Amino acid sequence: MIFVTGGTGLIGSFLLQALRARGLAVRALHRGALPTNAAPGVDWVVGDLLDTELLRVALTPDVTHVFHCAGLVSYAPQDEDLLLNVNVQGTAAIVDACLERPGIRLAHVSSVAALGGPAAGSTADANGALPVTEKSTWDLGAAHPAYATSKYLGELEVWRGVAEGLSAVIVNPSVVLGPGDWHRSSTRLLRYAHQEHRFYTAGLINFVDVRDVVAHLLALALDQPELRGERYILSAEAVPLAAFFRMAAGAMGRRPPTTAVPNWAAELIWRLEHARAVLTGARPLITKDTARAGRRPVVYAHAKVQSATGLDFRPLAETLAWCAAELSGNLTTSPTVIVT
Repeated sequence: MIFVTGGTGLIGSFLLQALRARGLAVRALHRGALPTNAAPGVDWVVGDLLDTELLRVALTPDVTHVFHCAGLVSYAPQDEDLLLNVNVQGTAAIVDACLERPGIRLAHVSSVAALGGPAAGSTADANGALPVTEKSTWDLGAAHPAYATSKYLGELEVWRGVAEGLSAVIVNPSVVLGPGDWHRSSTRLLRYAHQEHRFYTAGLINFVDVRDVVAHLLALALDQPELRGERYILSAEAVPLAAFFRMAAGAMGRRPPTTAVPNWAAELIWRLEHARAVLTGARPLITKDTARAGRRPVVYAHAKVQSATGLDFRPLAETLAWCAAELSGNLTTSPTVIVT
């Protein structure tokens, strides 16, 4: 039996399909109503990640592997406490539940946000981007977005479990692309391109196809049980945001953004949005963290995971064509704004 958290999210939903395709028995945790496209043949458990007693009950003696895919992605100041609850306390609860069942193997889905910056003395590539590897270290003295901090602290809980004897691996995906919920997570980037907005911010975007995330997860966690106490970056490549939106819009037959937002304008906008959010209680459309994302160009290296699994990553054009085809029945032009 395989236990999965976050089974209704982008990574979790595709992971469930892959596990069922292997003929494996799967139990998954979810909150609220199940989506209509929920994977069939799954033993769904309704509950909260922080319900420690529920986790103990769900991890029956026949559970051999846990895939912890649940997590909150947010850069809104209002969500700082929630980020700590879900990404840190939730992970701690999963680790504790696994430790109570000796022999369970944990695969934890983290994020490249939890990695430190480029190592001192790193050499930039032809595009001026600096490499980040699994050996990068977290700078405790630097300012970090609340989301990044929560993912880093969540990883520390997994390392605690490893120190106590837990067999675990960690994957750090970059921006995960796939035909998920049109209004959530990274899929909103595709929605933004479809709505033919004029503006984009400068910088690079590191991406990975959700199918590749799942393939590497299965290879690391199920097919190579000897791997433990290791983290692996999952990222295909980095492309300029202008190129990304041009390709995404082209895949959907739309007009791409054409006007780059200068840094000074982005700085002004996030401050105005912050003031609006404070006065009205509304969620800001752009925050300091999202306004500054991508200004320090980095490339997340995938050599380690490719050496471990022997698997390749899909190119951006293939991923975008697949996403456009799968999302074609759900496209909407209702107004929204997202700044990456």
